[in-house]
Amino acid sequence: MARTEKQKPSAEDHPLRRFVLDEIHARPLAPVSAPRRVLHLACSTEEGAADAGRAALAAFASQRGGPPPAADARHHTLTLPEGRLRWERHTEFATYSWDMDLPGAPGWASAPIMLPQGAPQLAGPRVVAAELLLIKGGEAPWQDADTVTWGFDAPSLCVADVEQGQATIVTDFRPWPDGLTRILILDRGLTPQNAGALVQRLIEIETYRAFALMALPVVLEAGPELAEMEEALVVLLAASGEPDGGGHRALLDKLNDLAIGLERQLAATSYRIGASKAYEEILSDRLAAIGETPQQGQGTWSAFLNRRLGPALRTCASLGERQDRLSQRLVRAAALLRTRVEIALEDQNNAVLRAMNRRSQLQLRLQHTVEGLSIAAVSYYVVGLVSYLAKGGQVLGLPVPPAVIAALSVPLVIAWVAWFVRRIRQRSLKDAAD
Repeated sequence: MARTEKQKPSAEDHPLRRFVLDEIHARPLAPVSAPRRVLHLACSTEEGAADAGRAALAAFASQRGGPPPAADARHHTLTLPEGRLRWERHTEFATYSWDMDLPGAPGWASAPIMLPQGAPQLAGPRVVAAELLLIKGGEAPWQDADTVTWGFDAPSLCVADVEQGQATIVTDFRPWPDGLTRILILDRGLTPQNAGALVQRLIEIETYRAFALMALPVVLEAGPELAEMEEALVVLLAASGEPDGGGHRALLDKLNDLAIGLERQLAATSYRIGASKAYEEILSDRLAAIGETPQQGQGTWSAFLNRRLGPALRTCASLGERQDRLSQRLVRAAALLRTRVEIALEDQNNAVLRAMNRRSQLQLRLQHTVEGLSIAAVSYYVVGLVSYLAKGGQVLGLPVPPAVIAALSVPLVIAWVAWFVRRIRQRSLKDAAD
């Protein structure tokens, strides 16, 4: 039964739904057949160079009468009379792949001959430049004479059968005098789809093995500085075990300086090391996907890259691990020193409180002494006033002698003055508490 308008889902699509669905179809494999030549370039796109590269590609497409890439496009294909140009934008690089016919006898060509007329300006400095030839091959295994014929470097030669023996892949991973790395595929029965997939994987291997090593110069530069930080931490930890003498705060300041230096280095290297690890994983996936079978007496691509590329990539990973360990050690050392400083501060505060307590006790005793003296002094003056009053009463005829009246008033005056002073003190304490 046909769906009516009321039966249609009412929920709107998520803004990213189209992007998510289209992403897995963004880079379809183009089928190819031998003989074929592919020129592949990968350029670094730092500081907004990717947008400039896309604009240059759009101008090139308009000049050649082809459709320009969309403003937000991450890949674009131009079909030209001399071949097909495929442009892809990645996170930090852009690739240009020219797929062209191979007329005449198969052989390497120089880069100027291969580039289409008026080729677009590249998006940035070139990192990868490779020429790949896909030609029909015979059943015979690779021979030393073939190495000489095709111009490969024998010590670096890598030869392997792939696709269950339907093809042989050959390279030496070396840039030739014209700056291009050469890759040769001998087709022994590949379908166009399988050939296209193999070409794409080999190009990606060449691309990602180059970008995986971009972290090595950064790591080699950061290594000595990191070693100095590690040695400085050892010295600080040794000093932290000695009696304080007021130096733990200075040690804590030095630890903070070390932590700031490490964070600065992490900011400068963490992205590059993380990208190198990601490229290494992609490279491993592509090498596993081609399914190499070694030929007798020849080294495979995987063995060569693991032997030559592996130590460098492990060096990059090792620096990242050392940075993480040093960061954790700095946190622990700072926490220990901070604890010792806090304990020292608590001891100082306790000493200050004890001193204040002693002073308070002394002040209390002094206050009691002053109160006693004050009672005596005030009582003396009050008794003197009573004596004057008694003398005046004697003049008026009072029968009691003034000395007797003054003597009898002394206990009463002292008791009254003491009560009055105590009342004043209690009121003061109550006001202070409020």
